[in-house]
Amino acid sequence: MSGQRVLIVDDDLHIRRLLQSTLARGGYDAIEATSAKEALALAAEHRPDAVLLDLGLPDRDGLEIVQLLKKASPAPILVLSARDSTDHKVAALDLGADDYVTKPFDSEEVLARLRVSLRHRLQAEGAEPVVRAGDLVIDLADRRIMRGEEEIHLTRKEYEVLRILAASPGRVVTHQRALEAAWPREYDRRIDYLRIVVRNLRQKLEVDPARPSLIVNELGVGYRLIVDH
Repeated sequence: MSGQRVLIVDDDLHIRRLLQSTLARGGYDAIEATSAKEALALAAEHRPDAVLLDLGLPDRDGLEIVQLLKKASPAPILVLSARDSTDHKVAALDLGADDYVTKPFDSEEVLARLRVSLRHRLQAEGAEPVVRAGDLVIDLADRRIMRGEEEIHLTRKEYEVLRILAASPGRVVTHQRALEAAWPREYDRRIDYLRIVVRNLRQKLEVDPARPSLIVNELGVGYRLIVDH
């Protein structure tokens, strides 16, 4: 399964390459922006799980887009900046950044802070980091689905649909909520796409896909993930 997607926003090629290799080592997928305009467009299109943001952008100050990124996505924002004054740190955090790391940075520290920010996001959404459903263990913090010692690999769309179901265990998730979670662009949100993904999930997760007991239909409304209590 693809890792969590992290948006790197920095106009320095060397920093982007360093962060790319750091994120790959941590099991994350990275996308890159070199300007504020590109960052906002990619955030809207790809719905990253987290953002690594430099403040010294060529077209707009990074502090200005912290709030705009927060409006576009609930993804945590980690500022990575050469600006080390307390005023800049306080301003970034007050505007909505989740953490602030000064350059030059230690790559392992960035990974550790990223993991913490992603866990905090799960807690803020009210989701349990680990959900058990039958013989499945759904680890939302690490994006891993396990059946005993076997890891089950999902596509990004499959994982996003399962994630939104697991974030509301035992409760009905409407078709619209599931579509919004997995398809960032509104014109892609077709119910037949969702049905295909749910069918694929059942093939991978259910003991008997023809008689699903984990992901069940709520006719005309949505789906429910049946979990252990």
